Amino acid sequence: MKLCRVASPQRAMVGDGRAKASRTAVKAVAGLCALIGAASLTLATSATAQATATPQVYVALGDSMASGPLIPDPTGQLACARSTHNYAHEMAATLGIPVLRDVTCSGASTFDMTNPQPLSIAGVSAGTAPPQFDALTSDTTLVTLTIGGNDVGLVGVAQDCMQLNPFAAPCKGKYVVNGVDSVAARSDAFAPKLAAVLAGIHQRSPLARVVVTGYGLYIKSGGCWPTQPVLSPDATWLQSEVDYLNGVIANTVAADGATYVDVRTPSAGHDSCQSESSRWVEGYVPLSAAAPLHPNQAGEAAYARIVGAVVANG
Repeated sequence: MKLCRVASPQRAMVGDGRAKASRTAVKAVAGLCALIGAASLTLATSATAQATATPQVYVALGDSMASGPLIPDPTGQLACARSTHNYAHEMAATLGIPVLRDVTCSGASTFDMTNPQPLSIAGVSAGTAPPQFDALTSDTTLVTLTIGGNDVGLVGVAQDCMQLNPFAAPCKGKYVVNGVDSVAARSDAFAPKLAAVLAGIHQRSPLARVVVTGYGLYIKSGGCWPTQPVLSPDATWLQSEVDYLNGVIANTVAADGATYVDVRTPSAGHDSCQSESSRWVEGYVPLSAAAPLHPNQAGEAAYARIVGAVVANG
């Protein structure tokens, strides 16, 4: 029915009653059409806003920062060390997202997005985790991604820098030689890998909003030896490497058009040098249930609030 397609009446002579009636009818129909159009626009806008506010199908991808190793209530494959209190689960519950596919896995790198990930527990093989991209579908509306730490090997470098002798040479000298920083070079090499991962997500889930996190504040400038057994210059350098990786991630995400979430800035005052009740990440010897040099439950909950605020605000 083409109610709203009304042709204007031809010009008529003054006093022509039929023409006046015709014009009156046109005005009435036009007014009705305007009301219908306004109502339709309101309904469409409301539906769009509702869809934007609450993603319906959420896929969480990433490494151990996202999976929450050793935080209580593990779920899924044991060797992935995935907790029901990681930021994906906490955020999905808070925002009321009906479908969550959490495939985050400790030890994951960009390679494991499209390839099976070999798993082990205490050095013993524990099978494989499917490629994380297997969770992506055409109806996915939200994807979060935390990746890069294992591509660069940051935890291994931090473990190598553990030092109980306050008079030892800083470990930075092993990695920065003649002004060339080999760890920063790994972060630079990670950029195209991340770009490829983002392209793969868009290809598999074209409707999804893609939100990528950086990494938090692990140790304050100057450190806190011996509370955390890393020398002062190494503590400053180690966090600078985390910050450099965050910069690489942020720039790559911006070029892609996805959304980057900074969790480092709001982590100030919550690093591993702080008290057990204040820290969001554990140090070399955890004081709460979490893996060494990883977020604890309070940290995952904080990340959920930070990321969730970005998702909720569109």
